[in-house]
Amino acid sequence: MADRDVVEKLLWSIALSGLGQLLNRKYFKGILVIFLEILINIEGNLHRVVVLSYHGEIDKAIQLADYQWLLFYPCLYFFAMWDAFKDAGGGKRAFSFLPFVFSAYFVTLGCMFSAELTLFGVLLGPIWLSALFIIPGVVVGFILQIIMLKATN
Repeated sequence: MADRDVVEKLLWSIALSGLGQLLNRKYFKGILVIFLEILINIEGNLHRVVVLSYHGEIDKAIQLADYQWLLFYPCLYFFAMWDAFKDAGGGKRAFSFLPFVFSAYFVTLGCMFSAELTLFGVLLGPIWLSALFIIPGVVVGFILQIIMLKATN
């Protein structure tokens, strides 16, 4: 039962940052995270950038993106996931925060370079390149977690 509770709160936090905190009865933190999510989304034009990216209009998405605001988003998003997960009873294993932290780092890098970095000649833009950078972030985070666990035992 407890594992399902952890997964439920993590998934709600993935859907919208702050919902996991509200489900964990951390109301002030949840409302603050939701406010920050909305603020960054509006100021960074995130929802419009997502729609343009889904429609394949990458150049327009890049022009519309306010990177000064969007660069805050990965850290808020992955911290909110980690926080909801931890407060629900997950993350008891040492260094279990590392996949979340390194995902935030790598997604931020993906966002920073998304206006010019191409993969196989394709410009992916701030949404798709950032999403792809989740994979190395999670992998590096888990590898470092394993290394740190071995080093401390």
